[in-house]
Amino acid sequence: MYATSFRPSRESCRPIRVSFEFFPPKTPEMETTLWSSIERLAPLNPSFVSVTYGAGGSTRERTHNTVSRLVRETDLKPAAHLTCVAATKAEVDDVVRAYHEAGVRHIVALRGDPAEGVGTAYSAHQGGYERSCDLVAGIKRIGDFEVSVSAYPERHPEAGSLDQDLDALKAKVDCGADRAITQFFFDNDLFFRYLDRVQSRGIDIPIIPGILPVQNFKQAANFARRTGASVPDWLAARFEGLEDDVATRKLVAAAVAAEQVLDLVDRGVTDFHFYTMNRADLVYAICHLLGLRAAPVAAEKAAA
Repeated sequence: MYATSFRPSRESCRPIRVSFEFFPPKTPEMETTLWSSIERLAPLNPSFVSVTYGAGGSTRERTHNTVSRLVRETDLKPAAHLTCVAATKAEVDDVVRAYHEAGVRHIVALRGDPAEGVGTAYSAHQGGYERSCDLVAGIKRIGDFEVSVSAYPERHPEAGSLDQDLDALKAKVDCGADRAITQFFFDNDLFFRYLDRVQSRGIDIPIIPGILPVQNFKQAANFARRTGASVPDWLAARFEGLEDDVATRKLVAAAVAAEQVLDLVDRGVTDFHFYTMNRADLVYAICHLLGLRAAPVAAEKAAA
């Protein structure tokens, strides 16, 4: 299991940097939850916050609205997700220019899931960007954007091998990617073995571990199956029998996440990207254990 004896602090280790992922809300209630979570996490001074983009561009407008509001109302640095799916190059380029006009300077460039859903065959849109590396190059041609891309410690589900997956990452780097954010994982050894293989290929951009705090084990396990991430038996055992015990489940979730991130810190990791699921409390607690403290700065630029 993970070592947990190390307790980081700003005085005893290199600075810890975090970033947070959110998804655009579908309902007024979800909107309230999202902005409550942003308000809670903003004082931790994240490096950036990303906003996801639905399959086939299904959340395009909501993603743009959320990112634009982050620019207008907060001091956070938003990163907008963008995919190649279901759009021509001209349409995607228009989205990129709209982000630039809104003040966004960071894009997370992804190929995206097939418009028909995960598990179906992917085919590039006629007249669209074929692969994520092409999208990276297109974004870089349009403006002065920082571009993040995805990385897969257990390989992308559609890749024939990890070597093929590393070829895809190398192509994205060659096209101008500035950093990679990994798919979530629960076994830290997988991440470090992946770093060794990345470095052996001469890929030298930062590889940021993506962390999914397990708020609901059944939901997380289903998500993992769809994305090709493995779920260790020990993790399933931790949550066994807690389906109807929300209070204990939250305590176990905090312990599991703390074990993982503290072990990563103990092994030299200083940057973390949290998949928040638009929920702040567990992520905030983990950041507190990492030594981060809320800055005395309001999330909003100006009071209403």
